[in-house]
Amino acid sequence: MEHDRGSIRVAAWQFGTSLMLVFGAFVIAATARGQTAAVGRTWAIAEPDALSEIEARVAQQPKSIAGRFGPREKWSAMQSAALGVARANRKRSVVPFHTLDFEVRLDDGKLLYPKGYTFNPLTYVSMPQRLIVVHSRDLNWALGHARASDWILLAGGGPEVTDPIALGEKVARPLFILEERVKERLDLRVAPVIVAQVGQKLEVSEFALERKGPAPASQILRSASTP
Repeated sequence: MEHDRGSIRVAAWQFGTSLMLVFGAFVIAATARGQTAAVGRTWAIAEPDALSEIEARVAQQPKSIAGRFGPREKWSAMQSAALGVARANRKRSVVPFHTLDFEVRLDDGKLLYPKGYTFNPLTYVSMPQRLIVVHSRDLNWALGHARASDWILLAGGGPEVTDPIALGEKVARPLFILEERVKERLDLRVAPVIVAQVGQKLEVSEFALERKGPAPASQILRSASTP
């Protein structure tokens, strides 16, 4: 009887081992084919596919919404700070002091810089590029004086339309508007002007240009597109 029970246990163990080997071979084969095996109950995914949902919503939108905002030159984001016209060549220095409007503390709570602390950023960083600020009618002058690394900013205040996007596409160079905060920080008053760092100060060079008459933006666009 004990011999028969032992034989039964051996046979059962062999059967179980064989079953596990077959199951393992099935899992390996399924994995090799990029499939997965499901054990137990399964449920369908209730959430929609995120990519499909985004594509469906995009398809419902109009191809262009630019018409809703009116002419681009009237957008508030396209309005440049106004500057006067330089009447004489001169140079002056500006220190762009900055005053903290909040306090700076370390991780342990120790006060590092109090609110109201004033410092010169040029003591810690350098400005490798120059800023060339002009009215759009003097863009050709700016292009003739600009280096590859310089930034050209368009000032407002003149009769011509200032559209840095359209002008930049014509001259194949990125152009920017002069923001009010930049005007105040650099103490800019007239244009054309070139701003460059000299030591721990900014050198502001103003240029008085000889003009025979106003050069509207349309004329600049034509001359810029002429080879």
